[in-house]
Amino acid sequence: MTERETTRLIAWSTELRRVHARLRDALELTREAVSAGHSTEHAARDLLVYCHGFCAALDGHHQGEDRVLFPAIEQAHPHLTDVLRSLARDHSMIRHLVLGLRAAVERAASTAELERHLDGIAAIMESHFRYEEKALLEVLASLELTADPAATLGPL
Repeated sequence: MTERETTRLIAWSTELRRVHARLRDALELTREAVSAGHSTEHAARDLLVYCHGFCAALDGHHQGEDRVLFPAIEQAHPHLTDVLRSLARDHSMIRHLVLGLRAAVERAASTAELERHLDGIAAIMESHFRYEEKALLEVLASLELTADPAATLGPL
């Protein structure tokens, strides 16, 4: 294996951690937009942009994992099938929570309601990220996958 191939293999585990960090940052920006309130037209637009951006990024990340990353892991490591199915179920649950947040933003829900949506997403997202990293980082360090990182882990 060449040094470049080794670097690419190791980069999958690094890239997963980076994407998770960026999603955490995006969630924090969304929380800040909610905390700023949305009583003015400008604040409402900011909130809409942050919420839609965060929701799209999180959903894109999970779709890429479901379509590209998890099948590659399962093929190389069939013993992880149950772990991958559990992670995919988390994706479905998070998607449901994200859709609830989007609906709340679009109907201009109260700050308290938006914060509750974000709290729920944050709790499940953080638990999911920790479990995913614990279960997959070592596998990702040796996974032979030549896919585009943005298609595999999302646009962040």
